[in-house]
Amino acid sequence: MKLLTIDAPRGGRPGALSAKGEIIDLLKVDAGEGLGNWLPDTVRGILDAGAEGLDMVRRLVDRIDNASGAEADRIAASGALLPFGDTPLLAPIPEPRLILSEGRNYGKHLAEMGGEQPTATPTALIKLQSSLTGSGKPIYVPPQYPDQIDYEGEFTIVIGRNCHRVSEEDALDYIAGYTIVNDVSARDWIPEYRAATDKIDICIGWERNIMGKNLPSFSPCGPVITTADEIPDPHDLQLTTRLNGEVMQSTKTDDLVHNVPQMVSYYSQWYLLQPGDLITTGSPAGVGVGRNPPGFMKDGDLIEVEIERIGTLSNRLEAQV
Repeated sequence: MKLLTIDAPRGGRPGALSAKGEIIDLLKVDAGEGLGNWLPDTVRGILDAGAEGLDMVRRLVDRIDNASGAEADRIAASGALLPFGDTPLLAPIPEPRLILSEGRNYGKHLAEMGGEQPTATPTALIKLQSSLTGSGKPIYVPPQYPDQIDYEGEFTIVIGRNCHRVSEEDALDYIAGYTIVNDVSARDWIPEYRAATDKIDICIGWERNIMGKNLPSFSPCGPVITTADEIPDPHDLQLTTRLNGEVMQSTKTDDLVHNVPQMVSYYSQWYLLQPGDLITTGSPAGVGVGRNPPGFMKDGDLIEVEIERIGTLSNRLEAQV
């Protein structure tokens, strides 16, 4: 099952994809089925409801997929079915409680960054909710640092239930599904600190790195969440990033240094991970700063991140006035 959030005038509305690839406005279907508006009004709310929430959505989707005759006509007349390509979307979870952005987690990416060594444990920075945007929305190029806007296509974990101090063996049971994040960076915000040796300068450099990843629209996410039952092995997926149609990143998720259960278990030792929280799993090789010569995004460029079984996250860069 694939869940998403429709961009609507009064805020996001939860949706799902039908077997035909149409968007189902779940709140319109819910009311039309006489369910007393049982469904929560957000995707995060559906995840908060646990297995019951996901099962209800599955039943609604199955009913629409199997509808025929008068029932199919009634559903179509309700306005609950929307075209996928023409319907504006928000991030699937527009308001996660926590976004952890993993770094240094693909072996080939470490090699292209000068042979950096992998860390003994997962390592991540926290990204802000305000940096999220949906597929099809612009990535705004900041006027103060417009010259080194970099992409990082990342396979992303979506937590499905409260998760604290769980083992690696049990970690997959706490995952609702998976989505895509493009971890955009303003690289020219931090160049003078990259070679820092003084402890204070190193701390300032890390802080500026975090700031350069948290500008508004610098965390495009989506277009959907694919539920975990449809991705039995999260380490066997093809990830491809294209800039204006040219392939820039191409890898399988089996190149992860720290795998999905390891990351979930490790972070759960410290944080209470909650439904809808996101853990990006790191960028594979091919980022702009790692190329020779380096290559970055600019105003008007189209950046796409595609992961099999999930879909394609697509955004165009737009100069911020």
